[in-house]
Amino acid sequence: MLPSSEANLPRFRLEADMHHPTQLTNALMQVPAAQYLRMSTDHQRYSIANQCLAIRNYADQRGMVVVRTYADEGKSGLDAVGRDAFLQLIADVESGQANFRVILVFDVSRWGRFQNTDESAFYEYRCTRARIPVVYCYESFDNDGSPLATLIKNIKRSMDGEYSRVLSAKVYAGQCRLAEMGYFQGGPPGYGLRRRLVGANGEAKGILEAGEQKNLRGDRVVLIPGPPAETRRVRQIFSAYVERTLSEEAIAQWLNRLGVPTDLNRQWTRQTVHNVLTNERYLGCSLYNRRTAKLKQKSTRNAPVLWIRREGMFKPIVEESLFERAQALLAFRSHCDDATMLRLLRELFARIGSISVAIIDEQDDMPCAATYRMRFGSLPKAYALAGLEADRDYAYIDLKRRLRAYGAKVTDRILRSLESAGCEVLRSLGNFRCNGLAVALTVVRCGKAPDGRPQWRIPKAPREAPDLLAVVRMAVGNTDPLDYYLIPREECQWLPVRSGSDGCARFQQYKIQSFDGVEQALLKTLTQGRRYVDGH
Repeated sequence: MLPSSEANLPRFRLEADMHHPTQLTNALMQVPAAQYLRMSTDHQRYSIANQCLAIRNYADQRGMVVVRTYADEGKSGLDAVGRDAFLQLIADVESGQANFRVILVFDVSRWGRFQNTDESAFYEYRCTRARIPVVYCYESFDNDGSPLATLIKNIKRSMDGEYSRVLSAKVYAGQCRLAEMGYFQGGPPGYGLRRRLVGANGEAKGILEAGEQKNLRGDRVVLIPGPPAETRRVRQIFSAYVERTLSEEAIAQWLNRLGVPTDLNRQWTRQTVHNVLTNERYLGCSLYNRRTAKLKQKSTRNAPVLWIRREGMFKPIVEESLFERAQALLAFRSHCDDATMLRLLRELFARIGSISVAIIDEQDDMPCAATYRMRFGSLPKAYALAGLEADRDYAYIDLKRRLRAYGAKVTDRILRSLESAGCEVLRSLGNFRCNGLAVALTVVRCGKAPDGRPQWRIPKAPREAPDLLAVVRMAVGNTDPLDYYLIPREECQWLPVRSGSDGCARFQQYKIQSFDGVEQALLKTLTQGRRYVDGH
């Protein structure tokens, strides 16, 4: 609550009955008033100064004088929680000791964008019951209690609440889109990780320290590995838990004895160690939308199919095999034996009628799919032991994991080659930038056409097409590369395409047979800043 400069002004007596609308206009003459001001962010036209000026003009024109100011700066109007000035206003009104006889508010939305319009009316009624009415200065109606004013006011309340719902949906959609692109959407990054500020073109602008925020609308934030000492400590934590079988509590005590603080500069606890062991970001991926809490509602856990995961954001800090062993061991230590795990699988199938990784992972009362893989060797084997018939081939999961690892190795080799040539390289959004040009890499598996012949499908380019798309086609068996393509941005519009053993005719000029040829073409293209490849 802001102190008012008019706090010592004389108090006036309001003779008229404020419950009688016909007496309201005459009674407001020379009436001491309180003003309530609210804004939710710094980026809106309803600034505190603008509201204050408008209310003062309104009061001067009607012979009123503002003797008290209540202001909630940076507060959401979705409810009254956290709005200290608003709650103090209601308390002062109901105490009977208020030195004002009317409350001036800029408009209905400043009183609040309550999702339940009855809640907005409830607080206004408490003021009216205390014979202190609420006046909305810049609305098209007089808040005089007439049927028309009541109808318009309720419509405005509904519109203000709907505005918040629509805005929330737009912001959520925007955040999901940015998360799909690999941009970090807020919160502490975690121990061993740092937030890097990047410009609209992906150029690095520096590291954001704790509490710092970006100040330009077009800037974005990505996660990168932290100092080597911290990343090494992360690997030690996983190794201690998996290979030395130390408990989370024992690891926390060990770290505290070493004098190593957490990312929040606090002592380690069992929970903070658990947070490290379950953080998928150490695999080099970003993860978003695991939980949602829209419009100040209770936080809810989303199903894994709704999670937004972007892999390959940076070189993994922890190997995927070690991470999965840690997840399996976490479940092992929950004392869930084989018979119980298989029983839970059968019960889940009987309840839902199908079974999959996503369905298993969204259950809070049973181990995750990774635990079943570690315990029984594979998911199909677990299904078979549980008496369930798997309706699909799960071999593609292991293949996808192998191809992803192979793509990471190819990218690392390319980056080392470019860096040794003196190029400025920035790994960003799962791919990389070199000398201002964006390069994306995709590994294409060898499949089968309906007639049984080998077939490859080069997928569609990312939503923001790179300057250069590097494609690796795997040979039959998907263990070795067959050939390579370097496709410029202008040609990405023709993707996706399917091709046979001879390759795709449209992209034949961009075909390269050897990895050495790829390195030479990339080095030539990126160092000269050109967006095309001169064949092979």
